[in-house]
Amino acid sequence: LPAITLIFIALPSLRLLYLLDESMNPMITLKTIGHQWYWSYEYMDFKNQIEFDSYMIQPELINSFRLLDVDNRTLLPMNTQIRTLITAADVIHSWTIPTLGMK
Repeated sequence: LPAITLIFIALPSLRLLYLLDESMNPMITLKTIGHQWYWSYEYMDFKNQIEFDSYMIQPELINSFRLLDVDNRTLLPMNTQIRTLITAADVIHSWTIPTLGMK
């Protein structure tokens, strides 16, 4: 009985994984690199590669969300295919989008 239950769960999951693995042609590729105290971003699909660093804003300097606001925000277009590559240079990080409630 447990094996049948596992098969019942696995088959839809495998189908979904297969459908998600379709190769898309994204308009923008964003490479996110986590460093110990900041994030680096690279927009890779332009003639001149755009790179910038993003540091946290000190909460005393501005009325902001504590430990969430940064000096250079990442901007992404709506309704487009976007490939996101996330890696860490020196330590393991947790990349989050607070407004979407996902981590």
